[in-house]
Amino acid sequence: MGPLNGFRIIELAGIGPGPFCGMMLADMGAEVIRVERIGAAQATEAPKDVLTRNRRSIAVDLKSPEGVEAVLRLVEKADGLIEGFRPGVTERLGLGPEQCQGRNPKLVYGRMTGWGQDGPMAQAAGHDINYISLAGALHAIGRPGERPVPPLNLVGDFGGGGMLLAYGMVCGLLEVTKSGQGQVIDAAMVDGTAALMAMFYSMSAVGAFATDRGTNLLDGGAHFYDTYETADGEYISIGSIEPQFYALLMEKAGLDPDYFQPQMDRGRWGELKAKLTEVFLSKTQAQWCEIMEGSDVCFAPVLNLIDAAEHPHNKARDSYQTVAGMLQQSPAPRFSRTQAAAITAPRVPGEDTAAVLADFGLSAEEIDRLTEQGVVAG
Repeated sequence: MGPLNGFRIIELAGIGPGPFCGMMLADMGAEVIRVERIGAAQATEAPKDVLTRNRRSIAVDLKSPEGVEAVLRLVEKADGLIEGFRPGVTERLGLGPEQCQGRNPKLVYGRMTGWGQDGPMAQAAGHDINYISLAGALHAIGRPGERPVPPLNLVGDFGGGGMLLAYGMVCGLLEVTKSGQGQVIDAAMVDGTAALMAMFYSMSAVGAFATDRGTNLLDGGAHFYDTYETADGEYISIGSIEPQFYALLMEKAGLDPDYFQPQMDRGRWGELKAKLTEVFLSKTQAQWCEIMEGSDVCFAPVLNLIDAAEHPHNKARDSYQTVAGMLQQSPAPRFSRTQAAAITAPRVPGEDTAAVLADFGLSAEEIDRLTEQGVVAG
């Protein structure tokens, strides 16, 4: 049932990186209970939101003392809690770290924000694009002389945010087994994005990374590390960095190896890229796949979401699944012994309220009373 089987996590429902963290933990077997606002329980259908898969849902009025008390009852028997509100919001609700750890000193309390819990911008609104801007990542992504290009919201929300919090939670859960004391995890997307930029700080320190975007080894500046259009309007990616892989690229593409040397002469990168552009336009994506795919050229076709799921390599590894009519990624990473459980579809908000409250020790009479008062979903 996954390596986190046996751990209980309370998730105060939010959007984006918080639910992604909850999904990561639930995919690995943790029992994650998603606490929705009472108004969300008016929905009649389960959301088509992959980020909310693999956990049960309860709906509670967090503006009422009785609703807050109900959540604190869950906290008493939980190992962790995750929330993604602005700093101070859960404290005002009565569900901040002090209140929760007062009920459960071993609780690992995870906080997901963009700017962090403190600092001059802590209370300002923002989104992924803003956080990766401040962390130096967005400036580096784009073509020479053009404006920076947002890399979807992968870097801040998910890589530097939700995955960072999931890592922090697992670290906290591991540490509490030694100390017996919970703690607060401050996961900020600016911090996580900065962490993802570690290699580029190293490259900058030795003069191997310029601040002019689109001119470097890994940002599309090099002719041997970029994407190219094919004859059918599709694209392929080339990453032939190492000399032996570069030599194989010359061979597979039918190029003159002498003309394409020296590989690392940045002054010729533009000229050589123009030549490769012509060459790759001479065949379709499928034809280049037949020539290069599976070789040490470091090659792959550029696929969309649907085509990626149909690629033979991904199909052989069951990298994607369709659950409740939704195509989605399989849990990752994979474990040899404690494999992840089968994916369960997202739940209607509040669908599991009574069952969860009972599992956490509330009596049938208490649940009926809270339901009649409108404190929890019926």
